[in-house]
Amino acid sequence: MTRFFAVLASITMLWAGEVLAACREDRVGLRNDKTQITFNVELAISPQDRARGLMFRESLPQRSGMLFVFDPPQRVAFWMKNTLIPLDIIFLDRTGMVTRVHEDAIPGDQSQINGGDSVFAVLEINAGLADRYLITPGTQMQHEVFSQGPAIWPC
Repeated sequence: MTRFFAVLASITMLWAGEVLAACREDRVGLRNDKTQITFNVELAISPQDRARGLMFRESLPQRSGMLFVFDPPQRVAFWMKNTLIPLDIIFLDRTGMVTRVHEDAIPGDQSQINGGDSVFAVLEINAGLADRYLITPGTQMQHEVFSQGPAIWPC
């Protein structure tokens, strides 16, 4: 019986380590009733970082992206000027809930991609991944930037 509890404790610690690993500055977790996926991310918090975003990059590794943070939440719009790779743009509210997904943004397009009111964060990933991983409005995100608010999926 002692061996059973030792194995159970080991499994619990491994599981807890996976959960905690998802709450890192350089990683986001996304989940809904159909999927759960993680992406490695770079943060864009300062106005300068947000303005540059993924411009001029020729590639983005799979399961990687950039997380833009707007604190306080606000109305935001993106465009693809000087962006060389097609992207899916995922808009989130303060709780970490996906509110809108814009799929396959066209490189170089200067049309505004509106995220709506009260956008707290935006995740940019390679085009096609939102569809592949079933990321839709209502999907929840886990990241430490949501830890100061009413996060649906806290760290």
